[in-house]
Parts: sequence; structure tokens; C-alpha cells
Amino acid sequence: MASPMVATPIQLQLQTGRLRYCSPSTAPRGRFAAARVMASAKLGVRVERNPPESRLSELGVRQWPKWGCEQSKFPWTYSAKETCYLLQGKVKVYPEGEEGFVEIAAGDLVVFPKGMSCTWDVAEAVDKHYKFE
Repeated sequence: MASPMVATPIQLQLQTGRLRYCSPSTAPRGRFAAARVMASAKLGVRVERNPPESRLSELGVRQWPKWGCEQSKFPWTYSAKETCYLLQGKVKVYPEGEEGFVEIAAGDLVVFPKGMSCTWDVAEAVDKHYKFE
């Protein structure tokens, strides 16, 4: 009988919107290392997937106003930077003048830049906390 294969963990680090391999000795350390790996920026939109509750508390997310909508499709322009946390829903955001889309869903902490125009294609009803800066 052959001996079982032993796998070593592969660690990834986010750097300028791309994931790259890094060895265990150069991997990010500390409390927010995992959050850094799960964050990405695409088409000007920054998405942090499933941030820890400590991060949400630090930002005061639960005290922000709430907004929601049913399944729909509509244009939107951000007159200010918006940070939002999706409690439920699934959306494809199509930035104007760009190829492709950014998909966001429940559990995502998202930052939209001031001045961005886009189309929201809401596949599942949205409920979110939001803050404009």
C-alpha cells in the first residue's frame, strides 16, 4: 500500500487586485491576514468577502441606515463614496464604460467610488446597511 500524500498549505496574498502565491514564511500575519486574502478590487469596486464581526463593529456597520430592493435592474450614479454591507441578496454591478461586472452577495462589505455610474442587476432581493462619505 502506498503511503498517503502529505499536502502543504498553499497561502495566497492579495496584491493590487491579484492573488499571488506566498510561502508560509512570507504570508501575511496578524488578526486581519485572512481578511486581506478575501478582499479584492475589480472595476473600481472593492469587495471584502465575509469580514469578521470585529471589523463590522470597528466600522459601526450595524448603526448605519438600511436600504433594500426587490429583484430589479436599474442605473445608478454614486455622488459620494459608498460603503455598504449586504445582509441579504445577490447583485451584478455593471460599471459604465467597462467590460464585465462585479458580483456582490450577502456577507460582502463593498466600497463604491464617488462618481461611478453603473447598472445594478438585482437577482435576489437586497437588504443592506450603507454609509455615504
